[in-house]
Formats: sequence, C-alpha cells, structure tokens
Amino acid sequence: MKNTIAAALALCIVATPLAAQEQSGMAEEMPLGPGTGPWPSIMVQEPSLPAHVIYRPADLAKSRALGVLVWGNGGCSADGASARQHLIEIASHGYVVIAPGEIMSGPGATKKREPRAPDKSGQLPPVATTSADVKAGLDWALAENARKGSALHGKIDTRALAVAGHSCGGLQALELAPDPRIRTVLVHNSGVFTDGTNPIRGITVNKAMLDKLHTPVLYVLGGPDDIAFPNGTDDFKRIDKVPATLVQLPVGHGGTFRTANGGAVAGIAVDWLDWQLRGDKAAARSFTGSNCRLCVVPGWTIEKKKID
Repeated sequence: MKNTIAAALALCIVATPLAAQEQSGMAEEMPLGPGTGPWPSIMVQEPSLPAHVIYRPADLAKSRALGVLVWGNGGCSADGASARQHLIEIASHGYVVIAPGEIMSGPGATKKREPRAPDKSGQLPPVATTSADVKAGLDWALAENARKGSALHGKIDTRALAVAGHSCGGLQALELAPDPRIRTVLVHNSGVFTDGTNPIRGITVNKAMLDKLHTPVLYVLGGPDDIAFPNGTDDFKRIDKVPATLVQLPVGHGGTFRTANGGAVAGIAVDWLDWQLRGDKAAARSFTGSNCRLCVVPGWTIEKKKID
C-alpha cells in the first residue's frame, strides 16, 4: 500500500498555521531531516556543479536506480535551499533533486539571500536564475551517470527524468518542458499569465508554451487564495494534448514547502513521480479512479484530463 499521501494527510495542513509558522521564523530555522522515504538523504553542493544545490540519498550504494528531478526555485531566486524540506523528502524516495543557486536559508546557510525589490517604476529586477540554470542540473546528472569515477556513475535511471518548480520556478519548468528527455512536469503555484503579459524579466512565457508539452503534467495550486490561481487554472483548461491533473489544496501560494518533510504537497509530488517515472500502480491510486485518494480529501479538489 502506497502511504506517502496517507502520511501527508495525517499532518492536517491548513493555511493559517503555515503562515503563522513562517512569520515566527520557525520554518526558516527548522532542522533539515533525512526525509521519510526508504533512502535517508542529504543536501550538498558539488564543485563540479557550481551554483547548484543537490539533494540525494546519503548512501548511494544502497539506493535504487535514481530518478532525476530538476527544480525551479520560487521567485526564480538563487536560493537552492528555499524548498529544502520538500526537495529532500523527494530525494529520500530514490531521486537526485537539483536546484540552481546556493544555500541561502535555513540552518547552515552559506550566503545571505538578497531581497528582490521593485524599482521606482514598479518593475522587478531580472531573475537570479534561468531555465538554462535548471537545465544545467539535468545535463550534469546525466554526465555524472556516464563518467567513470563519479559517485553517480551508473546510478541514474536515464528514463526517469522530470522538471518541477514553484511560482516563478514553475514557469521555468514550463520553459524546460519541451526537452525530449523530460518524462513529466510538475507546476506548483504557478501558471502563464492570463492577460498575455510577462512582467518577469529573464523569462519568456506565453500560452503557446502549453502546446509544446509532450508529457503528463501536474499542477498543484493553493486554492482561490493562491495568487497563481487564475493563471494555473487557465493553463489547465487550455491543455488538451497530454494527460493533465490539477490538484488544489487550501494552503495559499506558499504551499507546504517549508513544513517538516515538505508536508502534503511533497507526498503528492512523490506519488506523481513514482507513478509517471516508475509505473508504480499503488502511487497511481492517489490520482486515478473516481475514488482516488485525492478525490476524497475534504476541502481538496482534483480535476483530470486523459488520466482515467
């Protein structure tokens, strides 16, 4: 029985406690555990991949063949630790997860995160990381898999490759989605702007990007209070060529990324990845069928296209 979703539900995540936790600074200083999966994981930086943060099982000799998830940070920031609870939880289920940037938040931060303030005209500065930086993580993982002497030599399942991101990072995931190596896409609290504008310098996005999707895609939104709600729901309505799922939790734009082990959203992401990349039928039950696990959670909603 697949239990990642069941464990996440037991946390009873709601928006108000999450907001209160972040305001108190508790989330910022929360210790980073090894995740709850079968392969306890670590957060590291490697000299061979400058300006990236890597999450992976600590004991590579004992782990299964590893999938790869490359991640776009919220705000397209250079803080590769901004979603550390979420990313290390995914890693502990048998994945190498790579985010661009450095460790700029949480215990052990090595560099201070600089705020991105609008200029006098109200325009935000250019993004600190790009989809090319996200792609660099994928290129590195595959190169390390092929390189003799690498700790990852022969450890990567080259068919199990995915891209995901939060908010601005979700747009980076959509930018990278056409890459033929990608097998699935996860878009968290994000979506292409409905009015056709693009106020974020350093990203090229439009609704035509959705026609370039060639894999199943999962959208996870925080409900009507999520600032990305109009964009993400509009994206989902427009997608008609590939299987798509839209899950909404009433947690707002911040999701559950900064809760212990990534909270409910991490459980959803793990089940989606295990289903799409591993063919795990138990994980699929979180999404498939009229009585799917996510279909029966009070207050949550799930919409599906070409899934059942």
